[in-house]
This record gives sequence, structure tokens and C-alpha cells, in this order.
Amino acid sequence: MILDPQYLVTFLALFFLISAFFSFLINWLFLKFSFNLGARNEGEINQVRWSANIKPAIGGISFFIVFLISISVIGTLPRQTDYLLDKHLIGIIASTSLGFILGLADDAYNTNPLAKFILQLSCAFILIISDVYIRVSGSPALDFIITIVWVIGLMNSINMLDNMDAITTSISMCIITSLIVIIALSAPALSAFYLVMLIGVLGALSGFLFFNWHPSRIYMGDTGSQFLGVFLASTSILFFWNFKDPTDVTVFIQLRQFVVPMLLFIVPLIDTTTVTFRRLMRRQSPFVGGKDHITHHLAYLGLSDTMVAVTLIITSLIPLPFVMLLVLNIVPWGGWVTVAAFGYFAMVFTIFQLLYNKGAKKQALKLQAKAAAVATKG
Repeated sequence: MILDPQYLVTFLALFFLISAFFSFLINWLFLKFSFNLGARNEGEINQVRWSANIKPAIGGISFFIVFLISISVIGTLPRQTDYLLDKHLIGIIASTSLGFILGLADDAYNTNPLAKFILQLSCAFILIISDVYIRVSGSPALDFIITIVWVIGLMNSINMLDNMDAITTSISMCIITSLIVIIALSAPALSAFYLVMLIGVLGALSGFLFFNWHPSRIYMGDTGSQFLGVFLASTSILFFWNFKDPTDVTVFIQLRQFVVPMLLFIVPLIDTTTVTFRRLMRRQSPFVGGKDHITHHLAYLGLSDTMVAVTLIITSLIPLPFVMLLVLNIVPWGGWVTVAAFGYFAMVFTIFQLLYNKGAKKQALKLQAKAAAVATKG
């Protein structure tokens, strides 16, 4: 697609504002006329919310509506026909649509876990068939497996992260912003093609965030988290996993392909790894909801819901300038870069584990004091 850069920037800025307005309007109408639509019952164990109040979980519908509008707008822009490019886009549309339907069914009927897994697997297969898959090993079979793990893992990770006001919304906005920057810097020939779609979803999240920021009035539900999981997985495969050097077989150089997705998905990766490992250590299922995420333990430390969101937003955005330097080749892609990136991830992971443990101890003492007070009154 060849468009004047100044025109493109103006168009994208205007489209962002329109997308945010439409998302705001859609969610406002949902709140006004369908307060209980999609609301989770307190007794459900598959989705444990930090807030005790029942609120409608329908925000994801606005994401999908604006996403479809974005796809329609893409079709109106002048571009050169490219079969492969269209194949990628068709795969993203089909897989995210299936993710949206899966989330909608889960919100409405609490889908059977096996059926949910099969549909998530189908999302990954659609992407693979559309030639949207991670190329790491050189072996298609292994690359397909890695892609399946990435897609299903992200769908569940984004869903698990949706446990406190504005967390998933704001972190997804950070990742999409990173995608926009990466595309603009590394693939200018494709920029308009994908930026319209990404900015549309970013606008949808912005309009929704007005109602989802603490104290929230609406949740995105599985409808939103499953859609976002597939959307982020598919777009990140195209633009976060493509920094590979086929001429250098050095281990640290080859591992650089993991650097960008690891740094820019740092919050969901740390949260999912922490929760999964700790639940397995307690011999609990990682797939059952609970108030044991890093968000909860930051709150146990005494941070307000707003400060928890701000802390994770900052954590998510800190690696972006470093990634930009790599993409622009201002910082050479040497082996030390890979070591530094993995070292940074390990450091942040360790810090959150220390905060997690401190929060857990503080919460345990609080519960013990509460139990002692009840016993004294009794």
C-alpha cells in the first residue's frame, strides 16, 4: 500500500478518535439498557473477580464491532494486490472471529473446558493454515507446536489477567502500542495495511477503558479476553517473532527471536508463569480461578487498584524504548543483547516473586488477626 505519510498519519489519528468514540458509545448503550447482560454469578468458580459486585461482562462485543469496522476501512484504502498478505489477513479475521464466538459462548453458557480447548486449538490451526505461524526451529512440525502453545497460552493468559479493573485492557493497549511502533519502524511497506486494524482495536480499548478503569462499571468478559488473546497472538507472530538471523547459528543470536515477544509480553508471561507454577506446587489446577495473581498480591501489599494498574502499565512499557533501538539497529543485535534481555526478564520476574511472597505473608497475617478477633468475640 502506497500512501502519503502525512495523509496516513492524519487518517490514522482521525480513525483512532472515531474508533474510541464508537467503543465509548457502544459500551454506554450496553450499560444504559442491558445492565445485567453477561453478568457473572458470584458462585461461578471459573472466573473469580477482585470486586465483589456483579457487573455486566460485555465490553468485548465493542472490540469485535470496531475490529470489523477496521477491516471494512482497510478494504477501501488503495493497495497493491498481494495474495500472501490477504491470506494473512483472512487468517487473522477468521481466528479472531472464532475467538470472539468462543468467548461469547463462554460468557453465556460457561463452556465445557474440553470444548473450549478444542476451539482455542482451532484458532491456532486457522492461523497455521493461513501461513501465520512462528518460524524458529526450521522444522515445520516443531514450529507448528510452538505456535499452538503461543496462541492457546496467550488466550488463557489474557483471560487469567482479567481479574482486576483495567488490567487486561491497559496491558493489551501497551502491547498494541508496541505493535504499532514495531510495524511503523520495521515494515513501512505494510504499515497502513495493519495499522488501521491495530489502531481500530486500540481505539476500541480506549473507549472501553473509560468504563473499565477503577471503579469499573463493566468487564470485557471472556468475549473480550478470548478475542484479544487471538488478536495479540496472531499480530505478534507476524511482527514480534520475525527478528531472526538465518546466517548466524550462534545460540545467543538464534535466541534473539524470543527477545521482542518476551519483553513486550512481560506482564502476562510473568503472571501466568507465577500462577501456574504456584498452583501446581499446591497441587491445584492452573485453570481454576483464584485471587492468587500478581495483581492480587500487589493489592495485598497495600497498593490501590489504580496503583496496581499503573505499576503493571509502567512494567509493560519500560522495555519498549530498548526494543525500538534494536529494531532501528541503533543497538546491534549481538549475543550480549540476548543475555541482557533474558537477564532483565529474570530480574523483573524475581522482583515480582519477592513482592508476591511479601503480599502473601501480609495477607496471611491479616486473615489470622481477623480470625483471632472473631474467636475473641465468640
